[in-house]
Amino acid sequence: MSWPNEGSLRLRNLLTRFHSIRLTLTLASTMQHRALLVPDILLVIFEHVNHEKISRWSRKSLAALASTCKAFHEPAMDLLWANMDGIEPLLGCVTRLHPMIYGGDKKHIVTVVHEFSRQLIRRPEGQPFCSQSVDPLSEHETRQFLRHAARVRSISISHDSHFHLISALPIETCIFPRLLSLALARIIYPTKYLHLFLSPTLRCCVLSEIQPDLKVLVTRCVALEDLSIIPCGSSRELSPLSNSTIFCLCKRLVNLRCPPLDWAAWKDLSMLPTLLTVWIHGKVLHPFGSNDFNLALFLKVTDLYFSIDSAAYIIAVMHNFELPSLKRVKINVDTLHSAEGDLLLRALSQCKACQTLEYVKLFAGGLVVQELSGSLFTPIRQLFCFRQLRVLRLILPYCCSHLDNDLLFEAMSSWPHIRSLELTDLHRDLHPHSPAVTFRGLFAALRLCPHLQKLRIPIDTEHIDIDPTTESFQHTSLQSLDLDSPDVVDVEAVARTIFSMLPCIHQVNQILGGTHCWKNWQKVNKRLETFKSSSVLGHQIIGTSSQS
Repeated sequence: MSWPNEGSLRLRNLLTRFHSIRLTLTLASTMQHRALLVPDILLVIFEHVNHEKISRWSRKSLAALASTCKAFHEPAMDLLWANMDGIEPLLGCVTRLHPMIYGGDKKHIVTVVHEFSRQLIRRPEGQPFCSQSVDPLSEHETRQFLRHAARVRSISISHDSHFHLISALPIETCIFPRLLSLALARIIYPTKYLHLFLSPTLRCCVLSEIQPDLKVLVTRCVALEDLSIIPCGSSRELSPLSNSTIFCLCKRLVNLRCPPLDWAAWKDLSMLPTLLTVWIHGKVLHPFGSNDFNLALFLKVTDLYFSIDSAAYIIAVMHNFELPSLKRVKINVDTLHSAEGDLLLRALSQCKACQTLEYVKLFAGGLVVQELSGSLFTPIRQLFCFRQLRVLRLILPYCCSHLDNDLLFEAMSSWPHIRSLELTDLHRDLHPHSPAVTFRGLFAALRLCPHLQKLRIPIDTEHIDIDPTTESFQHTSLQSLDLDSPDVVDVEAVARTIFSMLPCIHQVNQILGGTHCWKNWQKVNKRLETFKSSSVLGHQIIGTSSQS
């Protein structure tokens, strides 16, 4: 038999591999090796198959394993159905719906049993299954639909177009009794059918809307640990979560992501001993009232993230909470006045996290700055109290306006464990000024932070105030260097200084600046490459001479 083209050859190789797997497993089953009778060993083998890089191969391999022998059937089937994208595979087990979903099997070679066909058969020409005019499942068809539902551990559903097919299920039905993760992230109003997916074993739940019956979720899913409410792009504006009894029932909640909360909900969160992460995102439609803050609250979270439009909301939360376990803070705010910036960082410095905070990121995009006469906006000074700081990223206008050698030295002396420091002035082009940090000030500060791996700051490259040939200091941990400089005057001097004192820096990334500045930094990077190549060649020559 001849195989005239490349496609045929590929098909022959695929079939050969598929049949070799079945033959090998059949022989192993026939030999009845004792190791294959141990369920834990089988599970490890099947898990390895399930984590193959190519998903279609792993599923086909699992299907082959399940059809090899009785001992392999159950564990392979559990893995095959464990993670699902939509409910179509389950609907495909219904005899009436199977040809509608998979296009029948007249033009396909079916090598496995019916329940694996979802893995091997593709709908002709990728046509979507339209169930709009299809009648709901009968009682008998419901049993077919639920045949493998108990094996499902994780499911993500992006549309509700097939939900009417399961409308006849009794209200007490739980489709997936062993479900651990449920994602309805793109479904705006799944309320009518939400109860069908709520398993008592559910750990993680992602919704796209605040449900009127959200209380049903937390009462049915007592083991819930991760709750995310992410509004759909087309959904209406969300009001804050205000039903405080909801969070009182979440006794095991660890991670919460949701739109802005009202103060009653914040107070309930403070009563959850398991809560570690809170992520607030969206538009603040109802700011806090003046009577909300009658006592300071104690929150044991380690991670606190905000991505909202109101700095005032964040300031209020920070100012009225004690956060003694806080390790990471990320703040993304649409609008931030300079006065609010000071208030925000001051509130953060007073939330009792001075001994624990390790990560701070503050980003202000569409920022409107109100400069106060005689005021100095120096945000990093407010953070000197965080002695355990590892990562600091400030991306906001004017954050570097008053950064000089003394302030940088003071900062590094305050953060002995710092690993990454990034200070980016997004509006530097609107208020151009020469950086006040020089190379001498930079290297003096680097002596205080031996663990620093990434640095992004503005620096004066026009006035070189250090001679690398007279300096013995080298910082061997710094691996990434981003510099903001109006221009590079002496390319050779800048490249030699970086090469001599920062041996792990292979190139410098330019933060801002025009085409001329970019070209000069390209020249610096080429000189760095030349220096390093010459250095390696010199070492090789010296080593060869010493050996001879």
